[in-house]
Amino acid sequence: MRRSRVLVHVLLALGALGMVAPFIWQFLTSLKTLHHATQVPPTLAPDWRWQNYAQIFDLIPFGQQFLNTVLMTGARAIGQVLFCSMAAYAFARLRFPGRTFIFGIFLSVLMVPPQLFIIPQYEIIARLGWLNSLPALIVPGLFSAFGTFLLRQFFLGLPVELDEAARLDGANPLRIWWSIMLPLARPGLVALGILTTIWSWNDFFWPLVVNNDPEKMTLSAGLASLQGQFMTDYPVLMAGSLLASLPVIAVFVVMQRQFVQGIAFTGTKG
Repeated sequence: MRRSRVLVHVLLALGALGMVAPFIWQFLTSLKTLHHATQVPPTLAPDWRWQNYAQIFDLIPFGQQFLNTVLMTGARAIGQVLFCSMAAYAFARLRFPGRTFIFGIFLSVLMVPPQLFIIPQYEIIARLGWLNSLPALIVPGLFSAFGTFLLRQFFLGLPVELDEAARLDGANPLRIWWSIMLPLARPGLVALGILTTIWSWNDFFWPLVVNNDPEKMTLSAGLASLQGQFMTDYPVLMAGSLLASLPVIAVFVVMQRQFVQGIAFTGTKG
């Protein structure tokens, strides 16, 4: 028994090391010179060039892009928690004509590559005059079919008697959703919020398409502009990428228990 437990812990440690290895390599590369970062065979020893972290602020408006990313991510996370939970509650609890058919259409969206929506979404944003603005980054990400499906599965796992008791007390569907369902669905809401935060923070293609002004870009698009056609300063790029990754890593580390709990609970009932 002890030998098997040791083997399990060794395998888990190796798996953890494999997941952390890219971040270790990124950190070591961010402290190298360009010559050492691109030499073959590669070396692990850093040159301790901490000025690479200061240089990133001179090459791009890092602070403004960080603020843009925070605003976009926060607005998307709040929007999806609210709008997806309302739609999920309707599909899980309310009875209306065509409910199953409409929900099937929602699920079909998950099978369509998101790149196919880029052109029509860009046309809409352009006609609204939102190019190079925060609404262009925020509005298309305020709702998702995946978030609706995730929370619907969670609501289906809650006792129906709660709704019936609230209706007997005179509560309407909006009051039931706000006062009863949302507090009980907290693990699912947290899971959706974390998933949306990670996805929005790392979103690259859409911010690059709608905003070409460096002051209006997000960090993902701004860091991509550091890649030149003939040469790229990889240590500086790694330094900027590491700084951009730290907030979302911190969110996941702090909220990982709620995240795992929410994902586990959503599959309890179909």
